[in-house]
Formats: sequence, structure tokens, C-alpha cells
Amino acid sequence: MEALNLLGEGLAAALTPNNLLWALCGVLLGTAVGVLPGMGSAMAVALLLPVTFQMDATSAFILFAAVYYGGMFGGATTSILLNTPGQASSIATMYEGHKMALAGRAPQALGTAVIGSFVASIVGTLAVAMFAPTMVNFALKFGPGEYFALTIFSFVAVAAVVSGSVIRGVASLLIGLAIGLVGIDSQSGAPRFDFGSAVLLDGVNIIIVTVGMLALGEVLYVAARGRNAPDLSRIRSGKPWLKKRDVRRSWPAWLRGTALGTAFGPIPGSGAEIPTFLSLGAERRLAKRREQRGGEKSEFGKGAIEGVAGPESANNASAAGTLVPLLGLGLPTSATAAIMLAAFQQYGLQPGPVLFERNGDLVWTLLASLLIGSVLLLAINLPFAPLWAKLLKLPKPYLYAGITLFSVLAVYAINGSVVHLVMLLVIAALAFGMRHFGVPVAPALIGVVLGPIAETELRRALAASDGAPSILVGSGISIGLYVMVVIAALLPLAAKVRRARLAEKAGKERAGTAA
Repeated sequence: MEALNLLGEGLAAALTPNNLLWALCGVLLGTAVGVLPGMGSAMAVALLLPVTFQMDATSAFILFAAVYYGGMFGGATTSILLNTPGQASSIATMYEGHKMALAGRAPQALGTAVIGSFVASIVGTLAVAMFAPTMVNFALKFGPGEYFALTIFSFVAVAAVVSGSVIRGVASLLIGLAIGLVGIDSQSGAPRFDFGSAVLLDGVNIIIVTVGMLALGEVLYVAARGRNAPDLSRIRSGKPWLKKRDVRRSWPAWLRGTALGTAFGPIPGSGAEIPTFLSLGAERRLAKRREQRGGEKSEFGKGAIEGVAGPESANNASAAGTLVPLLGLGLPTSATAAIMLAAFQQYGLQPGPVLFERNGDLVWTLLASLLIGSVLLLAINLPFAPLWAKLLKLPKPYLYAGITLFSVLAVYAINGSVVHLVMLLVIAALAFGMRHFGVPVAPALIGVVLGPIAETELRRALAASDGAPSILVGSGISIGLYVMVVIAALLPLAAKVRRARLAEKAGKERAGTAA
């Protein structure tokens, strides 16, 4: 009850005209930046950091939080419309979202995305306000062994979810792990796969990988298909209002995605990618189970609305969860949170347990601003979903030329290196080849993001135990995650055996009927 009272006081402070204006500016800016490939909310907050020197701390953090939430939805817009996620956290959304757009349901996909974002943001923020101490204690239980188990679980889950073939999923994952190995070894300091280039000593920047694989790779693939590529201009736009059937299929996915995102958000290193893909996989399995029991036929692969509702809810709920370790421990769990930590230090504030006592007004106003930002996000984007869908009416050469331009600018802006542009072209060509041969790109991206974390945590765990591998299964969390790894690996095999038995049974029944 005390938490709700403090949140109410923060809400009253956040509803001042000045703070409302900053929240509105942040949501608009975040949505606009999230649409641009390779930009995302992290880069937007970084660019705003020097601009906010003269602002008071409360207004600055309200602006940052609004940009963060706006960027989450902005990245989903291009995932759905162009099959090109604005940031890595929106990758899972593109699988069913873009298929909905191709089927003429882009406004409905955008509508369920923004409503799911709103629901998740509200529930996630309230959960953070009510259970922040419990979440902090849970995050503290994760040591090197638990982190390694979490990354292994993520590898297996993603490879199983997004690929129809286990071999192709594993191949894509290995490609990502190989890219993640480029650069200086963080433990020994030895250079790896640098090919004599000083630029590669820093590794392959994640922006280069995401822009090359998702944005420029898609451009090359569409260009290669020529007239065989889907004609986006024929996609009709309409009202974003969801039908009763859409709402009935979406609301359970909103709640499940919110639960996953809220659970994974406080865990350092988990990111938004893990819960979004887990949500996608869960919704796909539930849809198949309903179909097998004689219920509604699964629409996955053709544009399932729950395949958009779940991941987008998980995405935004995890964004609220990242504030738990940031405010309670001073530990950032995402790139945007890391920049916000720098902003705290800029204002002479030290996040941690004492922050709630010394700067309680700031903390509770910041949490309340997330609720306001969620309402603004819904009010701004839901009515304009048909307008966003009309972006597809642009002539294809202009549309993809714009994507290419912003992709190149995003990579060149890293440090103005021509070598980075060459790396971008190489990765884009690799992504084109993967698309051409039906190899999914999502496991590769997960390998790039989580591969170095898995390697570092494994070596840290073994160093702490003098090489004893028992530390990897030394807690209930680790054992539980490994059990889930086995289940995730066996589920596709069990489903295949079940389908074979059903097909054999149906064949025998047809033969008996014919006789």
C-alpha cells in the first residue's frame, strides 16, 4: 500500500505541464527513431545526453524513459510493415507481423502491437513499483553458472522456435557465434579473427550486424526477387480497430507476454530478445495444441495475431523490468539502461538501495512517468496505425532506397570508418545468402548478442571453481534451466513423432475404409 501511495505522489509530480511536455516529446522522438534501422532508443538517449545538461534531473529522466518506450514500439512498426526491425528487440515481431501486413492486416497488427505495449507497460511498471525488492533479490541469485545456463537455454529455445529445420537453426546459431568471436578476447587479451585489421580488434559492432542482416539483407533479397517480391503497394490500409475474434486471440497473449517480459527484465544480460522469442514460441505451441484438440486452426506461418501480441507485450514489459537492477543495484541490463546510468552519474546520483531513500521523489516520479508515457504511446499510435500502413504505398525503389540510405548512415555514424561499411556489405551479403537458402537469421543474431556473454560467464564460473564443472549445475536455477533446455530440444522431435503416428493411423483408416 505504501508503494501505491508513493507512486500516486510521483504521478502527481509527473502530471505537471512541463513534465507532460517532455514525456510527449520523448514518445514522439522514440517512435520516430525506432523506425530507423540501426538507430533504436539507445542511440537516441545517447544523443540526448549532452542536450539535457541544463535540464533538471526529473525532467531529463522522464524524457529518457519516454524515448525508451517510444523506441520499443517504433521498432515494431518497420518489423510489421517492411520485415525490417528497427532494433533487435523487435525481431520476433516480424515473423507473424509482416505476414499479417502481406495479408492486408497491417493496421490490425499495429493495433495489437500498440495495445499489447500499453498493457505490458502498465502491468510491468506496477509490478516494478510493488515488487522491486523481491525482483532485486532474485536478480542477485544469478552468478556465472546461472548466466551460462540462461544463455544455453536461449540458444536452444530460439533455434527451436524460428527454424523449421534443426540443422538450419543450429547452422545460423554457429554463424552468429563465429561473428561474436571476432575481436580481442576479454579474458586473455589475445586478438581473434582480426585478419590484421585494427578496426576488427574491437569486434563486430552489434549495430553493423543488426543493420546488415535485417535491413540491408532484406533490401538485397527483395531486389534479387524483382517482380516476384510481394507488391507492398497493394496492401490495403484500414481502421486499426480489432474485431472480437482478434481481441479474443490477443488478450491471453498480451498477459502471457507481459509475464515473460516482467520475469526476464530484471535479469542482467537477458535483454528483451529472450522473452520476445520465448513468447513467440509459447504462442506457436499453444496454437498447435488448440488445433490438435479440435479448436481453431493455427494461423502461424500465415499471419497469427497472437504472434505479434505476445512478443510486443514481452518487449515492453522487459523494458520496465530493466529499471529494477538499474535503480536498485546500479546495474544496467541493456544498452539504454547503461546510458541512463551515465545520466544518473552526470547529475551526481548513485543508483542503488539508498537511491529510494535519498532521491525517492525522483524515483517515484520516473516510475509514474512510465505510466503516462504508455498512455501517450497508445493515444498517439493507435489512431495513426492506418497512416503508418500507408507507408507501404510508397514506390518500392524509393522505399528501399531510403532504408539503404539510413542503414549506411547508421553504420558510418559509429566512428566514420570505411572498414565498417565494408563489414556491413559483407554481413548483408551473408544475410542474403541465408535468406536464399532458407536459413533463419534470428539465431545468428542471438548468437552474436549472447555468444560473448556465454563464453565470458563460462570461463568466470570455471575460474571460480578451479575448473570444476559442477559449478554449472550448482543451483536450483541452473538445474531448472537445463531441464528446460532438454524439454525445448525434445519438443520438436516429439511433435514430429506424433505427426508421423497420426499420419500412419489416418493411412490405415483410409485403407480400411477402401477395403
